[in-house]
Amino acid sequence: MLLTDKVAVVYGAGGSIGGAVARAFAREGARVHLAGRTLATLDEVAAGIRADGGTAETAAVDALDEAEVEAFTDSVARRSGGIDVSFNVIGVQDVQKPLTELSVAEFLQPIEVATRTQFLTTRAAVRHMTPRRTGVILMFGGGGPQTVPGIGGFKVALDAMESMRRQWAAEAGAYGIRVVTLVTGGIPETIPDSMPIKSELTEELAGATLLKRAATLSDVGDVAVFAASDLARTLTSATVNLSCGAIVDH
Repeated sequence: MLLTDKVAVVYGAGGSIGGAVARAFAREGARVHLAGRTLATLDEVAAGIRADGGTAETAAVDALDEAEVEAFTDSVARRSGGIDVSFNVIGVQDVQKPLTELSVAEFLQPIEVATRTQFLTTRAAVRHMTPRRTGVILMFGGGGPQTVPGIGGFKVALDAMESMRRQWAAEAGAYGIRVVTLVTGGIPETIPDSMPIKSELTEELAGATLLKRAATLSDVGDVAVFAASDLARTLTSATVNLSCGAIVDH
């Protein structure tokens, strides 16, 4: 198993992507700590992990609250002996309007949420990883230069996260800490079944890729395991592209 005895923290673990990554980490031997705002959804994921023989603990944490993030990471590190992997997949909501129709607050909202949560969770983890001179920070988002009209500050928020990834990698690299972003072109399984046009959106996502298929939640979990493992020890300040060719950078 690629993550045997690693201590992994997953923010947003009650969601579909966070849950998939948490399960993959546990499957590969990591001791997983699930964080999010809704304890019931976290407990459901943790129960599934334990049923499969894995180790998981849960905690209600607002990843936008500095004191809560610091207290949570301190607790995990104290009880587990450190933190090896920190993954933040907190969702960023956006106001779907052209830029000319946005208020300043509407434009800044996704940027502030994305940068605040990534900064808080990364800083807290890096502080515990630095003395041990090892660790992996995984972010989720980013992408290539492509964008589309009418998505407000969402793409700006993703680009800001990529800038943060580069800066953290530059400052934490001397302590053996790697920083990697995972990006997809969209995951059909995350589209709610209640959405009337789910089938159309699923076809659209697959049609936009070079491989004519979109990434699955299982794909994301598998790649996250690789990126967090020692097999990827040379990989930092990098984006791992899981988009099946929907995103083509440079």
